[in-house]
Amino acid sequence: MEGQSKSDFVFYFPITTRWMDNDMFGHVNNVNYYSYFDTIINQFLIEQAGFVPQKSKQIGFIVKSSCNYISSVSYPQKLVGAFRVDRIGNSSVDYAVGIFKENEEVASAVGCLTHVFVDRDSHKPTAIKGNLREAMLSAVVST
Repeated sequence: MEGQSKSDFVFYFPITTRWMDNDMFGHVNNVNYYSYFDTIINQFLIEQAGFVPQKSKQIGFIVKSSCNYISSVSYPQKLVGAFRVDRIGNSSVDYAVGIFKENEEVASAVGCLTHVFVDRDSHKPTAIKGNLREAMLSAVVST
């Protein structure tokens, strides 16, 4: 995951760091990166797939996640969150999310997360299809 550049991703979203994001060591605490990841993923789903978190019949559960921290960031730095899809299955999808300092090309952190899409009521896995699948396909990096 080290050495991930912005060109390794497809969609980009601004992130505003907050005063409270810094820990006693003067950098953004690791727990906040996961908040950034969640925001970036959901912003992608809402903007690109028409996902409506409060009403969609399908919802996504994060079932696996990891983060490689490469260089620290701190408030008041402006950041860019970068998003791509690494794999689409029947009901699950693997994402990569990069955190970049504004105007830098190499990621400060890269998260890898797996979403399983389930029926809102039964919590049983359901196929990713329609606008959701199309949006995810648009976020796959061509190699």
